[in-house]
Amino acid sequence: MGRSISLIGLGAMGLPMARLLAARGALSVHNRSAARAHALAAEAPSVAVAERPADAAAGVVLTVLPDLPDVEAVVHGTEGLLAGWRAASVDRPMLVVMGTVSPVALRALAQELAEHGVEVVDAPMSGGVLGAAEGRLSVFVGGSAEAAAELAAVLEPCASRVTHMGPTGAGATTKLCNQLVVAETIAALSEAFALARASGIDPMALADALGSGLAGSEALRQKRQHWIAEEFAPGGTIDYQVKDLRYAQQAADAAGLRLRAAQTALALFEDASASGDGGLDHTGVYRQVLRD
Repeated sequence: MGRSISLIGLGAMGLPMARLLAARGALSVHNRSAARAHALAAEAPSVAVAERPADAAAGVVLTVLPDLPDVEAVVHGTEGLLAGWRAASVDRPMLVVMGTVSPVALRALAQELAEHGVEVVDAPMSGGVLGAAEGRLSVFVGGSAEAAAELAAVLEPCASRVTHMGPTGAGATTKLCNQLVVAETIAALSEAFALARASGIDPMALADALGSGLAGSEALRQKRQHWIAEEFAPGGTIDYQVKDLRYAQQAADAAGLRLRAAQTALALFEDASASGDGGLDHTGVYRQVLRD
């Protein structure tokens, strides 16, 4: 029998993942807003609500949280995961960090928690909210081969691909590579839709034309309606995109690289955030293109 599983963070990505995991079997969930956890338990009998992070101290804990400080907040303290693992005598628990985080800070956390017998695995994901709902996320794993294999089995209901990228931190670095492509693609598509609209081209016709050729992408497939309707209700936000691009810039600096396209994209997203659009979907950077 596999180890017990819990999931912390029922946000835009965590909630659809939890639904798919609960459809397979028992799952404990914790969320800062307990109402969302109780609503999930009401629709899925296999879900148990953990009122405190300590109550979610399973053998494998999936954290679907925005950044590493959010993870550290549920690990430490009298009601944190460490206290819960100790109280339940859980042997060698696995803490899975699924948000987009700094690889450097991730490795430091892994070293710290290893002293407490906790294995930290970085497993950020790509595929967006739609991919999470459809069970076809792509997950990039940093950690041991054994941990990656176990995690692939755990995530089978919600991931179509789980790739072992290397040791601790390799998954986080891979996600930053992914975010470079996503951010620069979103920026380019925003400029393309702005140019087309200003030139009298129907945006739906543009989306169809681009999607059928080399400019087609998963970003365009999932997000096309945002540009067509000029409505930007959030999935992943502009502020999160800024965070991810800054981490990518830090990684590039450490590697001695100058990433010019990334610098340009970061400046565009930072300007959009400074203009008050940080809470919009990252496709909302289109509004900044129009302002410029």
